[in-house]
Amino acid sequence: MIGADVPVPVKGGGHVPYANLDYAASAPCLEAAHEAVTRALPYYSSVHRGAGYASRVTTRAYEEARDAVRSFLGAWRRSAVVFTRNTTDAMNLLAHAVPRGTSVVVFETEHHAALLPWRRAVRLPAPATPAEAISAADRALRESPIGSRLLVVTAASNVTGELWPVEELAKVAHRNGARIAVDAAQLVPHRPLDMTALGLDYVAFSGHKLYAPFGTGVLAGRADWLRAAEPYLKGGGASASVGRTTRWAASAEQRHEAGSPNVLGAIALAAACETLRGSWDAVRAREEALLGRLRSGLAALPSVRELSLWGDRAPRVGIVSFTVDGWNASDVALTLSEEYGVGVRDGRFCAHPLVRHLLDGDGDGAGFSAGGRDTAVRASLGIGTSEEHVDRLLAALAGLTGR
Repeated sequence: MIGADVPVPVKGGGHVPYANLDYAASAPCLEAAHEAVTRALPYYSSVHRGAGYASRVTTRAYEEARDAVRSFLGAWRRSAVVFTRNTTDAMNLLAHAVPRGTSVVVFETEHHAALLPWRRAVRLPAPATPAEAISAADRALRESPIGSRLLVVTAASNVTGELWPVEELAKVAHRNGARIAVDAAQLVPHRPLDMTALGLDYVAFSGHKLYAPFGTGVLAGRADWLRAAEPYLKGGGASASVGRTTRWAASAEQRHEAGSPNVLGAIALAAACETLRGSWDAVRAREEALLGRLRSGLAALPSVRELSLWGDRAPRVGIVSFTVDGWNASDVALTLSEEYGVGVRDGRFCAHPLVRHLLDGDGDGAGFSAGGRDTAVRASLGIGTSEEHVDRLLAALAGLTGR
């Protein structure tokens, strides 16, 4: 990790090593990603449209990055892999590309990136159990009008870390003649994902959550809707021929990657993908130990309440959100930073309906806007998290609740 344990100032003078517990927002850069960019910089040039040596080297590196992402996701070899800016951009691209009249089914528990882009969508309420999520999606898809259908779900909640039953939901979607799009932004930094084995039609994620913070995201999946849609952005590279009429590029990638792409971001992302592919067993074992340490420590603090959609035993990745009795979430986060050198996130995490549901039980937020009472604190783990970081957070919260 670059920047691991960087010193940060605290009240009273002096510095402490930074305890970064905000990986779910943006993860620090892996040394492997930094090194890949450093190697690429001497040959950094435009891609696809240059005959010079540097351009050819950069084009090859860019397309190899696309292949690395495809392998990382276990995508079918003919799947499209379109580089975007982030998950939000990827989901908006898919919303742009779905056939007109497509019926979209989405849970209100989604991150706004997956909740908001759709022209027409049925929003399902927060399910009480994974089984209820499956049955609700099945029912909604069965009742959708005849025509194209799309189910949109998260793989892991960015609020609670809970894992969604995407394999079962994919089966439900296909049984009803629908496709499934998965927001994997919070899963892929923590667990492997195999699109082919799970039966996923589309996957979106962000590089800045995958230890490659260079403004790159991905939409991967079936190419036909993407090839049939007009370019998401219209400009150089998206066009095959321009005259009195315009003929657009045939491939999904070229059609939707107009302009000069973020080549260095793609190269960094590919390096992060390759690094994680060889490390999953160690990453998962270490994270589960740290997550258990964190959750048991929070449970021992009577003034702290962990937020959960499906209960304590639901499987999850290293993301925990909580409230502290008598404390505004923003004050907790600021105190943790200024006095203890601990970085967390506070707010509603771009998932307002879900946070409101977890706090007031129905998601309408009535009476929960005054004084920031509709917000929470989120601690999220990553490759650079240590036991000391977790223990420092727990000790700090114990100190806060004892004031």
